[in-house]
This record gives sequence, C-alpha cells and structure tokens, in this order.
Amino acid sequence: MKTDVEELSPTRVKLTIEVPFSELKANLDKAYREVARQIRVPGFRPGHVPPRVIDVRIGRAVVLEQAVNDAVPELYSKAVSEHDVVPLSQPEVEVTRLDDGKELTFTAEVDVRPSFDLPDLDALSVTVENADVDPEQVEEYLGSLRERFASLRTVDRPAETGDFVSIDLAATVDGSAVEDAQTTGYSYEVGSESMLDGLDEALAAMTAGETKTFEAELAGGSQAGKMADIQVTVNSVKVKDLPELDDEFAQSASEFDTIGELRASTRKQLAAVRQAGQAGQARQRLLDSLLDQLDIPLPERIVETEVDNRRHSLQDQLTRAGLTMQAYLESAGTSQAKLDEDFLADARRSVTAGFILDKVATQEDIKVTPEELSAYVTEQAYRMGVAPDQLAKQLSDNGQLPAVAADVLRGNALSWLAQHATVVDEAGRPVDLSGGAAEAAAAAAGDEAAAEPAADDAAGDGDAEDGETEGGEPKD
Repeated sequence: MKTDVEELSPTRVKLTIEVPFSELKANLDKAYREVARQIRVPGFRPGHVPPRVIDVRIGRAVVLEQAVNDAVPELYSKAVSEHDVVPLSQPEVEVTRLDDGKELTFTAEVDVRPSFDLPDLDALSVTVENADVDPEQVEEYLGSLRERFASLRTVDRPAETGDFVSIDLAATVDGSAVEDAQTTGYSYEVGSESMLDGLDEALAAMTAGETKTFEAELAGGSQAGKMADIQVTVNSVKVKDLPELDDEFAQSASEFDTIGELRASTRKQLAAVRQAGQAGQARQRLLDSLLDQLDIPLPERIVETEVDNRRHSLQDQLTRAGLTMQAYLESAGTSQAKLDEDFLADARRSVTAGFILDKVATQEDIKVTPEELSAYVTEQAYRMGVAPDQLAKQLSDNGQLPAVAADVLRGNALSWLAQHATVVDEAGRPVDLSGGAAEAAAAAAGDEAAAEPAADDAAGDGDAEDGETEGGEPKD
C-alpha cells in the first residue's frame, strides 16, 4: 500500500491511498462468501455458490463494490496510523480508481489537529484573589446561619415589609376563574417582589382575614400574558424571630459548645473555601493566559459542530421549560444575531482550549487512571441522581467513555498547569497549589457544604406554626 499525504490547510489533509489488488484478496473472498449466502442458485446449496457462478448470475461489479466498502475503513485506519495523522472527524472518502485485478486508489479528506508549540509552561504566572477571611465575612456567614434557624411568630397587626403572610390567591379573566392560577395557604415575604406585580402593594397594611382585589398580568399557565383580577386573602401575619448569637445557638446550630468555637470553625471553613477558589481561579487564568498567547488555526467543521451542539442544547432546555426562542431572546435582552455571535465565540474558545490542554497532556505525558475515571463518573451520577453503575453502562453502550476520559484528561492537564506555574495572591504571597494542598482545601470546602443545615427558606414553608424553626425542628 502506498499513501501520499497532502496538507490542504493547517487543519485538513488529503490522503491518497493506492492499494495493489493482491491486498484485497481477503476482502474479495469475504464478499463472495457474503453474496453466496444471500442468493439462491439451483443446483447449489446456500452459501456454496462458486465465485464464477456469482460473476455470471449477479455480476462481479457487485462483489467488487462490497469488497471495496469492506476494505476501505481498514486501509484508511492503517494509513493514518503509519503517517501519524490524528483525525478529528469522519473522512470524506472517494474511490478514484478501481482497476479490477490491478489496483484500487481512493482519497480521504479529514480534519486534523493543528500543529503548534506551547510556550514555556514552567514560566507561566498568574495572580489570584486573597484567601484572607475578615471578621465581617465570618459575621455575615453566621448571620445567614441565624436566618436558617429563625422562627415565625404570629402577630396581630397589619402586614409590613419583611413580614411573612399566609395567603390565598384566586385569579379570574373576564369573570371566569383561571384554574391553574389558584392557591391556598401560600407563605410569602412581603416586599420580596417575587410573585405577581402589584401583590406587595396590595398586601401592605392588610390584616389577617382581610381580602383585596388587584389587577396583574399572569406570568404562566394557560392564560399567560393576560390581565387578570387577582383576589388575595391574608390568613395570618408572622414576623421572623432570629436566635441570639450565643452559646445556646452554637449548640443548636452546630457540633460546637460555644459561639467562640463556632466562629473559629467558620473562619477556618471560609478560608478553605477561598483557598479552593484560588485553585479554580489559577486554573482558569492560566488557561486564559495560554489562549491569549496562542493563535491556533481551527477546523471550521469542528467549530460548526460545537455551535450546533450549543443551539440544540439551548433549544432542548427551552422546550422542556415550555418557552419559545423569541421569549428567551426577549427575556435575555438579546437578538438571534447576537446569540449566534456568542455561540461562535464560545465554540471557538472551547475548541482552542481543548487543543491546548490535549497538547499539554501529550507533552507532559499526563494520563487518566481508572480510579480517576470511576470517580468522575460517580460524581456525575450523583449530580444526575442516578446510580453510578447505571450511568457507566449508559456511557459505555453509547460509546461516550472516550469523550469522558478526554474531559478528565483535560482536567488533569489544567491541574498540572496550576501546580507548575507561579501563582501569587493579590498581596504578592505565593499560593501553594500542590496536589495535597489543593485537595485538602477542596475537601474542607466540601465538608463545610455538607455540614450546612438543610433548612427550607421561611418564605417557602407555608405550614410553619408558631415556635417552629424554619428547619422544622421545634424549639424547646
């Protein structure tokens, strides 16, 4: 077999492959056997029709076509392997010559990885935000924790901004009730402006048992976009009582005995979160630095595929949400032309970043271990709410495991960059992003997230009675 490789562009090549007919013998024999099994000829058992009879009854051209179709993929794979061509897409194949008994010649045009050189990776440097935690940040976190453990207390007075009211809502359009715009016992924070326009104004100064009617445009449901008469009835008015920031609170909200211990732990956990954030910032800013330094030619077909994937993904999300593209564009304050422009810019950036990280992984001999791949699949399964084994089987059945491994490999390449570059914070202090330090920070940040109370927001707890915390645990 003889192969000639012609560079059509920095990202596309054309392979011309010439094959002596003798190398097609196995494919021809296979084609004859396949055809023999498919035809019925008197005097011959199925599958035992001689080639000469097939040539006469069916025609050798049919056998040649089947043999060539069988041989070309294998010959193409052998050619790209021998000439170190790394295809990025399916080839466009054309048989240019088929001389029976002498030679087969075909061409294959395919997108390939562009050739480029990386800068000195050890010389890269970036600045990330400080990881210092000040007292105000600690108190802000403790304040949010107090909000989680607040309780609602009924008051006998008109509603004010910040109060929580239990309300019934009923909408009518042209005198007819809107069935999907009725609710009872809904807990709402006055002044939050999180529901219908005009609701907060109507609730101001209302007392328990009082009813008012106001006009508003329905945002969803069967009558979305229409003006409706909204009747609101207040069932109760409640105020939020925050617990004192003392030792008793520390004991109820955490595993600590004193508020001092809780403050110290909070500072430590916030610092760990910020340190984990530094690692993420370093990786992103290092990648941005390489993107700025390198002007890499891109295969337009690959970019177009990325753009199409983004369009389809957005359309699927809109369809599931029951929204139209026009409604999305209006709510986002953009146009189709601007959206297409953003998609193209994002796709080009994504493709370029992939080439860079793949090059880093190859140059530095970075690998993906089975344990890393398994951990990644397990994490994705957890986020999707499915069993890891189920997701792994689905990925395997759909042939997606190589793509998953590529994602993990690129993540490893980013981590390698962060560990070998010079990283300082805004104060000029070196930041340790070695594997152990980064993992410890991330683990600590994860511990904090896991330790946070899984309490509902007061505004979403329509059934909370007096003396109940928002987390649903009764106070002593």
